[in-house]
Amino acid sequence: MRDEAAKRVELVFSLFDANGNGVIDSDDFDLMTDRVVAAAAGSGDSAKAAVRAAFRRYWTTLATELDTDGDGVITVEEFRPFVLDPERFGPTIAEFARALSALGDPDGDGLIERPLFVALMKAIGFEEANIHALFDAFAPDAADRITVAAWASGIEDYYAPDLAGIPGDRLVAARTV
Repeated sequence: MRDEAAKRVELVFSLFDANGNGVIDSDDFDLMTDRVVAAAAGSGDSAKAAVRAAFRRYWTTLATELDTDGDGVITVEEFRPFVLDPERFGPTIAEFARALSALGDPDGDGLIERPLFVALMKAIGFEEANIHALFDAFAPDAADRITVAAWASGIEDYYAPDLAGIPGDRLVAARTV
């Protein structure tokens, strides 16, 4: 695993631990899902249902694949070595990427405006400065929009253990204090 990917893993674990108790559990995913859906107030019910299903599948996949001792929680030690395994998580990540990026496109024009992108990413827990750096890395158009396809692809790339220098690496840049 590349160093960049290892840093992405650490950040994802900290974000998934939405309640800050040091482990990932079902409650963390419920909390994050509720925050993301609330940030997408203008999105339709089907897009919200899709992202809820994607978050639920994400948790179920993590619990099935990584909860090695069956205690209902995932520790960082359980999480670290396996989460970037495309064989185990590829389809789950692809579903999540499609659902989250579609949630950012409530008018269905295939484009995501910066304010909604920022709101969704903040709801997940990313730092605002890093969110803007990521959005800029996706090369927004003159109207400050990116494509749904670019964001979905960027999400999938974020979980690839062999990639570096990708837009998602901007999310692990130095965090503001």
